[in-house]
Amino acid sequence: MLTQNLGYPRIGSRRELKKVCENYWAGKTGLKNVLTVGKYIREENWLLQKEAGIDLIPSNDFSFYDQVLDHSLMFGAIPKRYHEVINQKGNAELDLYFAMARGYQKEGLDVVAMEMTKWFDTNYHYIVPEFYKDQQFKLFSTKIIDEFYEAKQLGIISKPVLIGPVSYLLLGKEKESGFNRIYLVKNLLPVYLDILGKLKALGAEWIQFDEPFLALDLDEKTQQVFKETYKAIKKEFPSLKIMLATYFEQLGNNTALATSLPADALHIDLVRAPQQLDEVITHLQAKTILSLGVVDGRNVWKNDFVNSLGIIKKAIDGIGADRVWIAPSCSLIHSPCDLQNETNEAVLTPEIKQWLAFARQKINEVALLAKLSDSNVSDGSLHQLAKNREANEARRTSTLIHNQLVKDRVSAITENDAKRENGFPVRKALQQQVLNLPLFATTTIGSFPQTTEVRGWRARLKKAELTEAEYDKLIAIETEKAIRWQEEIGLDVLVHGEFERNDMVEYFGEQLAGFTFTANGWVQSYGSRCVKPPIIYGDVSRPEAMTVKWSAYAQFLTQKWMKGMLTGPVTILQWSFVRNDQPRSETCTQIALAIRDEVCDLEAAGIKIIQIDEPAIREGLPLRKTDWDKYLDWAVKAFRISASGVQDTTQIHTHMCYSEFNDIIKNIADMDADVITIETSRSQMELLDVFADFKYPNEIGPGVYDIHSPRVPDRKEMISLLKKAQAVIPDAQLWVNPDCGLKTRGWDETKRALIEMVEAAKVIRESVTDNIVS
Repeated sequence: MLTQNLGYPRIGSRRELKKVCENYWAGKTGLKNVLTVGKYIREENWLLQKEAGIDLIPSNDFSFYDQVLDHSLMFGAIPKRYHEVINQKGNAELDLYFAMARGYQKEGLDVVAMEMTKWFDTNYHYIVPEFYKDQQFKLFSTKIIDEFYEAKQLGIISKPVLIGPVSYLLLGKEKESGFNRIYLVKNLLPVYLDILGKLKALGAEWIQFDEPFLALDLDEKTQQVFKETYKAIKKEFPSLKIMLATYFEQLGNNTALATSLPADALHIDLVRAPQQLDEVITHLQAKTILSLGVVDGRNVWKNDFVNSLGIIKKAIDGIGADRVWIAPSCSLIHSPCDLQNETNEAVLTPEIKQWLAFARQKINEVALLAKLSDSNVSDGSLHQLAKNREANEARRTSTLIHNQLVKDRVSAITENDAKRENGFPVRKALQQQVLNLPLFATTTIGSFPQTTEVRGWRARLKKAELTEAEYDKLIAIETEKAIRWQEEIGLDVLVHGEFERNDMVEYFGEQLAGFTFTANGWVQSYGSRCVKPPIIYGDVSRPEAMTVKWSAYAQFLTQKWMKGMLTGPVTILQWSFVRNDQPRSETCTQIALAIRDEVCDLEAAGIKIIQIDEPAIREGLPLRKTDWDKYLDWAVKAFRISASGVQDTTQIHTHMCYSEFNDIIKNIADMDADVITIETSRSQMELLDVFADFKYPNEIGPGVYDIHSPRVPDRKEMISLLKKAQAVIPDAQLWVNPDCGLKTRGWDETKRALIEMVEAAKVIRESVTDNIVS
């Protein structure tokens, strides 16, 4: 029985990739150093997996920014606006690659970044491919071939990973009308065949094709393209072994399709969808190998060996041990690197640590499950099984997990707890009387740049090099500076800047019961952006106020309105590692009650505008539409519970970024936030169309500049975007703001961009006033 892995974290166990890339972008290190660090991480990952006993080790799972962008570069799917980047003197292929991801503003060339969106229902973001009618593809980057050879030099015949041709096309967008991108497969397939030929010549035996769309709803034409594509691949390379990988959901009504494709092995996710095993075994072709994804690639809990061994036994009984592989459920890029790096017991206690497994431990779990499934299992493996049972039993019976007061409060929730006193039209009139905001009111999404100095204060506080009073004084000074600057440039609704916060989820989790943390449990969100998700291990409650101190202080400093900033319950849930011993809806409702308490306390402290960010509500949507209603019911209700404890005169905002709203616009409206701000700049306001078609009744702030790119748009560009917004949304509903929070940006670019934004709003406001007068 063989073992395999679908992908390993590429950030480095100490975030080495993040640091070297950011230094390169800042001009502090050279390209050679970036390439050296990348090579070091790849080799470390390969050798670690080899030592653990993984039989089929992936290559091309490493990326300097994003695996989908890697494929766009590989296929020469490079939008024309970037061609000049490579022509500029001194630029390398990697500079072109980073320009596509981050935009480019240098030596007179100003190019916007490609669009970015969520990878299925995860918090990972990918760069969206751009497709054009009759687009041609060619082998541009040989990264996949180079890395296979690199692993071979270490004595490892790796399993190269490719996003399958159908899924790659479905991940992208048509950038002009009149064609369906799925039919570009006829132009794309020759490049795949070219790559496969080169890999085969180098000695590749297995190729992993990731086709996650096989776990989604597919129309007939896409199903037919799947059949024709893999038939053509197998016909060209009959001796090359294909492993078809699906994950994040069950195959469901695509089971017959997936099992009929000419693949030598099929991988299924049995963590998300254990119920699919019987049906897949029934449909599986006589010689096809079945890879069992039994180790959770997306969460941090130790595997339950007894449960996994039961699944493995069922598969062996059905098709034989020689046709069964053991694997994680999906790529481990969604897991932290190594639990061994957690040595600070004040951060992560030994009791909770024994319940956990990170990527390195998950690899060992895969190998051990294979050994335990062998009829000649060793005493050492049986000892490990006994330890696993003990750890899982300790978690089930721990007194840390359950709080009856929290459970009782959830049980006592009524429908009125999820409703504002009056509907939006009444609230809007009352809020305008109190707030007296102009048309096209300007604001930001919340955070301001966290400089090295600010982060250093927090680090010194943790090391006890600063007292709490000294730290608070520094934060107070920084907060006041931000407020005075916002007043100076003329922003209408201010924010305090969030200088006291580390992360928009971690900050709240640190103050909520039922959460714990890691020191080095980083995972990649996009590019060099890494997050350290909290771990929700037990019932959630709010022991005391979390944000009132700094929001009230900030409001005291200014005559303008200060916006209180909170993270919503669904986003806290989605961006945490969540307990798996109760429904996610139950945990989300517990969080919603904690946020509700905070909202009410902010209102009592004089904060009349409160933003409850929910960027992850679309991300949490199940991949199968038949499951949407159930999720949206509890997710929307959780937001409403968090927001509905205040008076009508208090204005509730929410924020969502990098989401497609077409299919859930009614549910977005049902959240009933007074103002919603969304990311729209990379899509050139395209995302507003659905709000216009729906006649979205509440107010909306479409982002007018992309904060995920270092480039600074000028006033003219922002005015153009605002005019596009005006064309589809009534003036009285529009706000003006950036796409997202500004924490990751530098102060220089932030100041220049916000000044341009405020001036753009003034131009639009004056033009409307002039039209009214005339």
